[in-house]
Amino acid sequence: MSALDEIDHRILHALQKDGRLSNLALADQVGLSPSACLRRVAALEKRGVILGYRAVVNPDEVGVGFVAYIAVGLNVHTKSAQEAFERAITAAPQVRECHNITGTVEYLLRVEVADLAAYKHFHTEILGTLPQVNSITSYVVMGSPKDERA
Repeated sequence: MSALDEIDHRILHALQKDGRLSNLALADQVGLSPSACLRRVAALEKRGVILGYRAVVNPDEVGVGFVAYIAVGLNVHTKSAQEAFERAITAAPQVRECHNITGTVEYLLRVEVADLAAYKHFHTEILGTLPQVNSITSYVVMGSPKDERA
């Protein structure tokens, strides 16, 4: 697979800032003709560099008033235990991100729910009942001065 060039990087940067840019506006920003720009974007999509486009929603408008990151340690460190944990987490709509990490715990989760009561339910009735879970450490988000997730 060939490396990305400077124009590819400019295209990606522009689309990460605004995935709804028209091809004409994108071409103008990166200094290409519209047809060349469209071919570049299509090639980036085909190669799997661009995986998709998402809407960034206002959490207040969709009922998300509580966000927490949760460090989860497992009590068994086998492949089957990890796979079982990951299947359970994938099925939980409250979990918006799940990352297998290095360090003293195995996973970092981003959980989005309506309020503290909904978080307590998730913590106690869902995450806390998984047989692979040994430790749960919650970090409540009080604000997000920089958030570039799309």
